[in-house]
Amino acid sequence: MIDILSSPTELVLDSRSLIIQIILILGILGITAWLFIKRGAKQLAIRRLIILAFAIFAVLAVIFPGAVTAVAQFVGVGRGTDLLLYATVVVLLGFLALQEARTKNAEKRTTKLARKVAVYEAEQPEAFRNHALKVTKNS
Repeated sequence: MIDILSSPTELVLDSRSLIIQIILILGILGITAWLFIKRGAKQLAIRRLIILAFAIFAVLAVIFPGAVTAVAQFVGVGRGTDLLLYATVVVLLGFLALQEARTKNAEKRTTKLARKVAVYEAEQPEAFRNHALKVTKNS
C-alpha cells in the first residue's frame, strides 16, 4: 500500500519532477485566479467553492501523486493516471452537456427577442395599405 501521508520532499525523485510540479501548480493557481477574475460577481458562491475545491484537489494530486494511486486502487482502478483520465472524461462530457444546454437556452432567448423586435418594428396594417396604394397609383 502506498503511504498517502508521505512528505512532498520524499516524492520528488529528481529536479525534473520538482520543475513539473511547480509548473503544474502555477498553472492550476493561474487558471483558478483567471476563473475568479473573469466571472466577477455574477458567479454563484457554490461555483466558486467548487472551483476552489477542485484547485486544492489538483494541487494536492500534484504534490502527492501516490495518494491518487491509492484512491484509484481503493476504487478498483489500477493506476492513478487511469483514474484521472476517467474522471476527466466524465467532467468533459458534463461540461459539453452544460454548454449544449446553455447554447440552446441562448438560442431560444435570441429567437424570442428577434420576434419581439419584428413585431415592434412591423408597419401597422392601415399604414401598410396606404403605402401600398400610393406605390400602385404612382406606377
